[in-house]
Amino acid sequence: MAPVRRDTRGIVDAGELFTRVDFRRVEPAEPLRRYVEQYWLIDWHLSEPYVSHVVPHPAVHIVFQRFEGQDPFVEVAGIQLGLFAQKLEGRGRVCGVKFRPGGFRPFAPDRPVTEWTGHRIPFPEAFPGTATGTGTEPMAVLSPDDEKARIAALDTFLLGLDPRPDPQADLATTLVDRIGADRTIRRVADFARSEGMSVRLLQRLFAAYVGVGPKWVILRYRIHEALERAETEEAVDWAALAADLGYADQAHLVRDFTATVGVPPTAYARGAH
Repeated sequence: MAPVRRDTRGIVDAGELFTRVDFRRVEPAEPLRRYVEQYWLIDWHLSEPYVSHVVPHPAVHIVFQRFEGQDPFVEVAGIQLGLFAQKLEGRGRVCGVKFRPGGFRPFAPDRPVTEWTGHRIPFPEAFPGTATGTGTEPMAVLSPDDEKARIAALDTFLLGLDPRPDPQADLATTLVDRIGADRTIRRVADFARSEGMSVRLLQRLFAAYVGVGPKWVILRYRIHEALERAETEEAVDWAALAADLGYADQAHLVRDFTATVGVPPTAYARGAH
């Protein structure tokens, strides 16, 4: 199973996280790559509690979780709009599925993805009546000591949900990927025009298949870029970065970064180094 690129986009203080937990990303089986960006696997054994923070991506997750002193469980995590925090302590294990933007809708075609946004829903409530043979029992994924067996269990679980290919889901994935790769995309109206769509049609597509609007995606990828630059560069030219990301000035970047991450970018960069 091929590893996925180990970037830090969205992870707050990624260096600290990687020293505290065993964190891996791997690809799913080939038939699932149309829908799923990656699996992410975390194991930890901590002598003191640690709180991880993530600036979420425009992605729905299904997460198998085992925390010390709790029964294992599975939940569907819609896109979280603000900074996400998770306390880790003792021993534990998490096996997560990160769907591509648009990729979750084929697994739950009867509900627009906005209905999941901001919510974390136990899997039996999210998919009532799902047959147990799909591997939805938490320990089917969490128990194996062999990592390849855990990955195979995730593949079996997702394939058992019988996703239905949807050209509109593929289109949503393509559009979000384009925003993520092209920093010149700064205005929703210009982007819609370049794709031969009205703004309203683009917004409806994102609501139904992504779970957030195109403006949110554009702004969120700006913050991810700023976070990664702060993590990897010793001296960031924040004014130049603000211009590169399409901000009117540095003050607007500082405002968005601070509102999302909780500290100004210069303070965050000092702490990271």
